[in-house]
Amino acid sequence: MKKRICILYTGGTIGMVPTDRGYAPKPGALAQYLKAIPDLASPEAPAWELVEMEPLLDSSNITVREWRAIGQAIFDHYDRFDGFVVLHGTDTMAYTASALSFMLEDLQKPVIFTGSQIPLCRMRSDGRDNLITSLLIAAQGRAAEVCLYFGGKLLRGNRATKRSADGLRAFSSPNYPPLAMAGVEIRYDQAALARPAQKGPLALAPFEAAPIGVLKVFPGIQFGLFEPILTEALRGIVLETFGAGNIPDGGGALLPLIQKAGKNGTVLVVCSQCGEGSVHLGAYATSAPLKASGAVSGRDMTTEAAVAKLYYLFSKGHSAAEVKRLMEQDLRGELTGE
Repeated sequence: MKKRICILYTGGTIGMVPTDRGYAPKPGALAQYLKAIPDLASPEAPAWELVEMEPLLDSSNITVREWRAIGQAIFDHYDRFDGFVVLHGTDTMAYTASALSFMLEDLQKPVIFTGSQIPLCRMRSDGRDNLITSLLIAAQGRAAEVCLYFGGKLLRGNRATKRSADGLRAFSSPNYPPLAMAGVEIRYDQAALARPAQKGPLALAPFEAAPIGVLKVFPGIQFGLFEPILTEALRGIVLETFGAGNIPDGGGALLPLIQKAGKNGTVLVVCSQCGEGSVHLGAYATSAPLKASGAVSGRDMTTEAAVAKLYYLFSKGHSAAEVKRLMEQDLRGELTGE
């Protein structure tokens, strides 16, 4: 019996049409494009069904609300299908894939995010291969987690990051190997597929729009300018630092801000601006203030994964202390343990 795959279309370049204002998603357009792809009717293709979200969005407009809607759609259709392919815009695809990896607890079926850099309405669209290969990967069932497929590589969703605005190999996974490579055959890396064990039936953990910020350190940064945002309302902040977690002292202005954030109960997660490598707080003197203040290491997590994980943990109702503890624990294969 053929495997059944749900194609969940959220918007994004792959199904867009040209308009007077540039490319934009149009309800019903993707269904017509899919009918024009002969391979989707091939005997080798799995059975598939298209579910179109409403409204269709450019991924720049995706928010926590849309993450919840996508998660709910997968949860509602979970028993009817053997896997899912989520068509999504590339700009925030890594954020959504990261979010769904946490939101879908005990997931045991493939959820493959993909899209394209060139719309299907164009002759050179990369969307055809991305979609067809994603369908086959979802039907094979070997990567039973949230993944991202693009340009011949299957990546763990919460390890992926967008690296190119116009290249057809738009995503990379700098700190974790691809789960599979698609050449003449689709070759899986069995060791890379290993992750924390799932224990039971699928559960949905909807996200709440918790107040979270991201701050990128740069030479000459004036930390005092950011003091107004460090209120008790700010639940968490991801600090993108230099190297292995290093920061300038800001003329002595940084430490009081960190201490203020700690007193307010704000969880400070330290990630690196470097694509490859890991945060090691205390390895250099310039990271000592962060370690002393109770900041937690994001280790080798992407910023996308760190943001999604904070949303997840706060939405579960954990205390700040518990969020700090869990941010350094590997929950979905999003970080490498020590």
